[in-house]
Amino acid sequence: MTKFFLPTVLAASLALGGCASLAPTYERPAAPVAAQWPVPQSATPQTKAADIGWREFFTDPKLQQLIEQALANNRDLRVAVLNVERAQAQYRVQRADQLPSVNAGVGQSAQRLPGALSTTGQPAISRQYTATLGISAYELDLFGRVRSLSDAALSQYLGTEDARRSAQISLIAQVAGSYLTLAADQERLRLAEQTLLARQDGLRLTQRLQQAGVSSTLDLRQAEISAETAQTDLASLTAQVAQDRNALELLVGQPLTAAQWPTAGTDAPVSQLTELSAGLPSDVLLTRPDVQQAERTLQAANANIGAARAAFFPRISLTASAGSASPALGDLFRAGSGTWSFVPQLTLPIFDAGRNQANLKVAEVDRDIAVAQYDKAIQSAFRDVADALAQRATIGQQVASQQRLVAQTQDALRLAEARFRQGVDDRLATLDSQRSLYGAQQGLINARLAQQVNRVTLYKALGGGAPAPGDASGTGARATQSAS
Repeated sequence: MTKFFLPTVLAASLALGGCASLAPTYERPAAPVAAQWPVPQSATPQTKAADIGWREFFTDPKLQQLIEQALANNRDLRVAVLNVERAQAQYRVQRADQLPSVNAGVGQSAQRLPGALSTTGQPAISRQYTATLGISAYELDLFGRVRSLSDAALSQYLGTEDARRSAQISLIAQVAGSYLTLAADQERLRLAEQTLLARQDGLRLTQRLQQAGVSSTLDLRQAEISAETAQTDLASLTAQVAQDRNALELLVGQPLTAAQWPTAGTDAPVSQLTELSAGLPSDVLLTRPDVQQAERTLQAANANIGAARAAFFPRISLTASAGSASPALGDLFRAGSGTWSFVPQLTLPIFDAGRNQANLKVAEVDRDIAVAQYDKAIQSAFRDVADALAQRATIGQQVASQQRLVAQTQDALRLAEARFRQGVDDRLATLDSQRSLYGAQQGLINARLAQQVNRVTLYKALGGGAPAPGDASGTGARATQSAS
């Protein structure tokens, strides 16, 4: 009978432990946002951002290489991947509580009795050898407490995977933004160098005219001020470019060579120019991992309510073992040495000073907090996309207007210099035109930078940047498969 005892107990335990959970039925809250974006969208079929991998969206080869290095070396993303692996292990630990743990044990006990206590009047030594196979304190999950805790752990694990995906998308956007900022500042630096040379030429011309008595000392001082201002801008932009390179190296996670810095200016696009489709707000809820992470947190909080409710009901645990026992090691596995034990234990909560009720209240409040955080995640996602769409609607006009302004100020400077050489105007008109052109050229760089950054921002806000084959982020995907 002993050899059938433990399998019978295990089968009964598994059958009794598969009862339903007391967790509330989960329902996704209604999205607290409008059904349409504030900015009207084109009726022309467009490509969804979530369907475009970052390798297809970013067309600049240098930027592609930097993103690959960042995905492999960035420490923040590495921490996110390790958090996924940690949550996976925690989920496996929690899931293991749903099945009984079977342990084998072999032991010996020895005891010496003095002659005064022995029935023979002589000292005696007794020995006992045991070999057992059993389960210890396995909880029958009649009310779904263990199952609810396992469901909560699974949702938390999947939430860390969503967090990793969100970190990857943010990292890709940050690398692209830093790359574009560096390209823009390098372009400003080249503009400052050209402006300084032009103003130094103008200063030398003014000095010669002043020495010849054609130009006044005031004109000379104004030319000197203009040249010194350009020199100050050059020094400031030199430091800014160095800081931009340091920021990009931090994101990439390793030192970069000069060949990896951008060489083109903001007029060369680094991403595809195809207009992305914003779709409906509900599409964002399905593609943005930060929204999905917030929903996982809500699902975990909902499951914890089931565990808190189950604490009000009796808890049954089983301890059982079967094996052999003998006073001699050689007789341990002989016929007739079989032994077994069965120790069920029932724990019924009677008085806990309100602890279980308080734990249930905490679980319900945590669920309400998770609902509010989920709503906030949706609203934040809606605003991100709406802001990017609003800027996209006008940024093209800003760039075109700024280009016309640059052309007009260049023509005005040409006329002012001609009038100065002919003695019609003083040097002040030329200097004003130079400053206007310098400001217009900087404004054009800023407008082009904003246009390119807007493409990246909209791509990120719409959930673009899905992992591509061979990415370092594949670790998280493998972890998801192995936990299922």
